[in-house]
Amino acid sequence: MCRYESLKDCTLDLADIALMNDACNVQDENERRYLAALKNKDA
Repeated sequence: MCRYESLKDCTLDLADIALMNDACNVQDENERRYLAALKNKDA
């Protein structure tokens, strides 16, 4: 997570937030695929 102050003092900008959001989406997708693969392996 980032601190709100980092946005206010321009240490971070919206591009940084978008990049972090993309990274979260990738993690979620990887976990979804991993769990689906485990489920298919047991079937």
